[in-house]
Amino acid sequence: MENFKKSYKFLKDSLEKKGIPIEKVEEELKSQKIETPSWGYSDSGTRFFVFKQKGAARNVREKLQDAAEVHKLTGVCPTVALHIPWDMTDDWDELLEYAISLGVKPGAINPNLFQDDDYKFGSLCSPDKNAREKAISHIVECIEIAKKLKSRDISLWISDGTNHPGQDNIRGRKHRLEESLKRVYKHLGDDMRLLIEYKFFEPAFYVTDVGDWGMAYNLSNKLGPKAMVLVDLGHHPLGTNIEQIVAYLLDEEKLGGFHFNNKKYADDDLTVGSINPYELFLIYNELVDAEESGLKLDVAYMIDQSHNIKPKIEEMIQSVENIQKAYAKALIVDRKALKKHQEEKDVVKAEKVLTEAFETDVMPLIYKVREDLGVPLDPLEAFRKNGYMEKIQRERG
Repeated sequence: MENFKKSYKFLKDSLEKKGIPIEKVEEELKSQKIETPSWGYSDSGTRFFVFKQKGAARNVREKLQDAAEVHKLTGVCPTVALHIPWDMTDDWDELLEYAISLGVKPGAINPNLFQDDDYKFGSLCSPDKNAREKAISHIVECIEIAKKLKSRDISLWISDGTNHPGQDNIRGRKHRLEESLKRVYKHLGDDMRLLIEYKFFEPAFYVTDVGDWGMAYNLSNKLGPKAMVLVDLGHHPLGTNIEQIVAYLLDEEKLGGFHFNNKKYADDDLTVGSINPYELFLIYNELVDAEESGLKLDVAYMIDQSHNIKPKIEEMIQSVENIQKAYAKALIVDRKALKKHQEEKDVVKAEKVLTEAFETDVMPLIYKVREDLGVPLDPLEAFRKNGYMEKIQRERG
């Protein structure tokens, strides 16, 4: 690892032969920003049980401490997504000041519309007006919290749906959702965004009110320019071409952000890039292609994982590293050659351009970027040796 510079020079020469300036790639990697989630640092579990970890963060201040440690080791995680009410505090000004003192800032604010008895039959879509009013008030409260924390994005997952045929009027639920979101939308600040997340099932097993990206896209269009779509990598049926969804939303200027994770069968919470790293690369390929084509990207890149088995901070670092590698590989795609082969309808060579980039060892490039950022070349190994875990286990019990 310490002797990476010989490999780095070989990679640099190889890229320059293709007309790809490595310095530009490095600058893009240095400016990469990945938001980590507060809930990823605290005890959590499956719907069946919570396996507690010694030293896991118990409150929002401790979550910020752990997030700051990840940023210190990686150099690319300056913001932390917060979840309300899990991260409630009496003094938001003090929390903002504390976060900044640690070297991080609050990121997206996530309302909770799925952990309350009043939401048994839905929140914004509920046939119960009192439940809808409660949900609207909660989101508005989150918007006001975001304003105090100087956060821009409200990341909204609407878990509403029905479990049985005939339980509720499907079109009626759609109308209630649209009316509720229009009221919420009016409270957004001028520079704020509402990121609408979708999920094709769970916890509803008959109808999910925002079940796919088309529903989220339609809602965002009806609401206005401050409403965007949030793509969670784990919230798709098996076989879904997520990179096509990304490309479509980019072209429509409606891609607001990502929740990075991975899945094997149904739902998310596996380490991002751990099951299908090629898919993650292809998603980043579309993002880089759009940017290099002149599209102005304004995308929030957020991790959304509940670290139940692996040590929480270590898995967060792993996730960041996997995202870095996917981005680096997308940045070194020979786009001139790719365009040429596409125009010539040479499918074999066009695909080979992508696979060559994906199979390239980009770690020398990432080591160089980390060296320039002043962070450890191996963040995970540095974390295991720096005593932070032992310290918080003593302090937190």
